[in-house]
Amino acid sequence: QVQLVESGGGLVQAGGSLRLSCAASGSRVSINAMGWFRQAPGKQRELAATITSGGRTNYADSVKGRFTISRDNAKKTVYLEMNSLKPEDTAVYYCHVDYFSSVTWINLEVWGQGTLVTVSS
Repeated sequence: QVQLVESGGGLVQAGGSLRLSCAASGSRVSINAMGWFRQAPGKQRELAATITSGGRTNYADSVKGRFTISRDNAKKTVYLEMNSLKPEDTAVYYCHVDYFSSVTWINLEVWGQGTLVTVSS
């Protein structure tokens, strides 16, 4: 029903910035919460930031003050602006979308394919 396309990952030096994008496509759906999770090799996937349909945000303590999550409801797209990047931010970043389907009348969730962010010293 919904497909996600992520972009914006890459290699950046410590202190630099990157902007991740995740665009959702699909019909007869209402997007609820959107968010970004990240996973480093050998570690569990963890929440980085989330944003509700009303625009309320939540951040992991490790990224608070450095990352900013935003969304464009018309484009069904969520963004993650990453500033003052640190080597410990290196991970695969996964977009996550929670949505309601007016076809099945149930809440569903979908994950993006992941985009790699590498921060060098």
